[in-house]
Amino acid sequence: MSEDDINTEEYPTEIHDYLAAFEKSLGSVDEMLKTMMSVSRSELLQKLEPLEQAKLDLVSVYTLNSMFWVYLATQGINPKEHPVKQELERIRTYMNKVREIADKKKASKLDKGAASRFVRNALWEPNAEKEHTSKTPAKGKKRK
Repeated sequence: MSEDDINTEEYPTEIHDYLAAFEKSLGSVDEMLKTMMSVSRSELLQKLEPLEQAKLDLVSVYTLNSMFWVYLATQGINPKEHPVKQELERIRTYMNKVREIADKKKASKLDKGAASRFVRNALWEPNAEKEHTSKTPAKGKKRK
């Protein structure tokens, strides 16, 4: 028997594709972790702005807790009943707060002076036009 025959006999063939995709995903996670671990944390944080540092910290802690969630599931423990669920929810709220801050930074700023001048000049002012017409001489025949 070949190694493939042994592997397919250990689990149902329906989940073979899922396991292959899972193995591929684990490989990519392993590559990313190696990349992150190759640079010291202090060097990495020095190169980033505070908002980017917060994003990195949140992604790191979320990833770690997600991996623990998967570990619990593989051990037959229901992660939905474990405190890791509340921790993941807490991290998600902080991620949303950071996203809101980032969105506020990206939002365009309003130049109030320019906006008020634009609106003032674009609006029709009936009083100003009445004054303008009364000050101009009427066109017509001149009296002699």
